[in-house]
Amino acid sequence: MNISSSTSAVNLLNTSQHKAADAAQKIATLPVNKQEVGSAEFNSSDLIKPVLSLNEAELETSAAVKILQTEDKTIGALLDVNA
Repeated sequence: MNISSSTSAVNLLNTSQHKAADAAQKIATLPVNKQEVGSAEFNSSDLIKPVLSLNEAELETSAAVKILQTEDKTIGALLDVNA
């Protein structure tokens, strides 16, 4: 079984995409009152977990991109040395 950094990065991208989609779905399906903004009935705790999941997905995506960039630089350096 060959596990490369690009495989790990793609898996991380897929995971973060699903996490972001799930969080966005939760946010989109929250009940909205007519006067939601500034209303005393607004419960911000319903938004905390999905927003944190979106932030986590963003960080995971950034990490996956950095993995791919590092692999690209490493391959380029190896090709330069072998040339």
